[in-house]
Amino acid sequence: MEKVFIYDTTLRDGSQAEGVNFSLEDKLRIIQKLDEFGIDYIECGWPGANPKDTVLFERLKKYRPQHAKIVAFGSTRRPGKRAEEDPQVENLLRSGARVITIFGKSWDFHVEQALKTTLEENLHMVYETVEMLKKHVDEVIFDAEHFFDGYKSNPDYAKEVLLTALQAGADWLVLCDTNGGSLPQEVYEITRKVRECYSDARIGIHTHNDSDTGVANSLMAVLAGARQVQGTINGIGERTGNANLCSIIPNLQLKMGFEVVREESLRRLTELSHFISEMSNMPLPKNMPYVGESAFAHKAGVHASAVMKHSSTYEHIDPSLVGNRRKVTVSDLSGRSNIVYKLREIGIQVDEKSPEVMRLVEKIKELEKEGYHFEAAEASFELLCKRHFGLVRDYFELDAYRVLIAKRSGDQLPVSEATVRLSVEDVKQHTAALGNGPVSSLDRALRKALEEFYPNLKEVQLIDYKVRIVNESEGTRAKVRVLIESTDGDRKWGTVGVSENIIEASWIALTDSLIYKLHKDEEEGII
Repeated sequence: MEKVFIYDTTLRDGSQAEGVNFSLEDKLRIIQKLDEFGIDYIECGWPGANPKDTVLFERLKKYRPQHAKIVAFGSTRRPGKRAEEDPQVENLLRSGARVITIFGKSWDFHVEQALKTTLEENLHMVYETVEMLKKHVDEVIFDAEHFFDGYKSNPDYAKEVLLTALQAGADWLVLCDTNGGSLPQEVYEITRKVRECYSDARIGIHTHNDSDTGVANSLMAVLAGARQVQGTINGIGERTGNANLCSIIPNLQLKMGFEVVREESLRRLTELSHFISEMSNMPLPKNMPYVGESAFAHKAGVHASAVMKHSSTYEHIDPSLVGNRRKVTVSDLSGRSNIVYKLREIGIQVDEKSPEVMRLVEKIKELEKEGYHFEAAEASFELLCKRHFGLVRDYFELDAYRVLIAKRSGDQLPVSEATVRLSVEDVKQHTAALGNGPVSSLDRALRKALEEFYPNLKEVQLIDYKVRIVNESEGTRAKVRVLIESTDGDRKWGTVGVSENIIEASWIALTDSLIYKLHKDEEEGII
């Protein structure tokens, strides 16, 4: 298979995404993860542009990558300066990187309006910078900024910029769709023409996603002859982002027959995607192709039934090839196949035609009709199924609960107090607690009553709480659905409650959360 080189710019272009701010330690961990995965080039930043990147390259002088080439990024010299006298060019050499990428203008409009210089001077800037850098490092990659816009405006000049970089010694000519406005057929045709024009040159592609075609443009460029693809993990980047390597890599390797990374690395693609999501504090969209939680999710009963017979009926690849997994969800669209799949997933082996399964299907559909929603509350669903088959014991028996909310004149905030009466193995408990809201006070009172018997509940924390109106036409009389996400430090789980009373809906979701923790710990022999 022919090799396509992957060039990752998550740490430079990706860090320009709104809300992303990598620390120095974040960058070092990301570099190590990308290197272990098998990325060919890792662009680590712009030395001298900020103190963090300068320190990073100092630290990287001691780093010995397993596979990747460490890349420093910068610009051609400034107009009217010699390359040897330009501080930012000097910083590139001081970085210690053996591969340097510089960008230069290839759009005549940008040369004259942004740089405020002549087309001829811009060619000198490109030639002199590339030539100087090539004397000191192993590889120089030339990013032709705004190349596709430049080609459409003045193809002769855009090509002349490429020829100048090539004659100066550039190892790669990278065609950049910097504004992200080009479409796949344009990228293919222009890349093909460049390839024909400079048949001995190594061509790369750098696209942005402003027209939602970043991945498609990259793939079309490869079909036209490009053999380096630049992008970011999860497609993060300025404006709408860069081309998403998490889609490009499997498409090139699994669909187009190119050599990109090792098979064992490809199986860690989902793990890498989630790692970058955590480090960048950018939630991973559930519907992201290949690596998203819903990438191989099946909701309709017909789909689930077919997939259980043969996965290729509704899955374009085996999810395990990219480290993901199949997910069958439960809703009012579900049939027996969905339920049986989920039952087997939680360890309950049943006959699909069993009357108990049909009764469970009807019960779930009735609950969905009432407003329950189990796709984001798999813990509640698991408890529902196991209770149906008598597999969950009663950890406590509720007698009553009460919540009081009082606000007096002069108080900034109302005071919430909850009282809970229950029994655990015939031992009666009557507790009260204050909280900063009704759910908080209920949670504290319930734990106060139970933690004496089940101390492992101290590990549980509520990390998310959502309320949704179910039948909005009823106004303040409408049913509400409460979704609670909890964690014990090792696991995360979601529970749901529905009622016309928001306190009761919260109570249902809250008690399910604690019962799920107790049940899972009991299954594992902890209690």
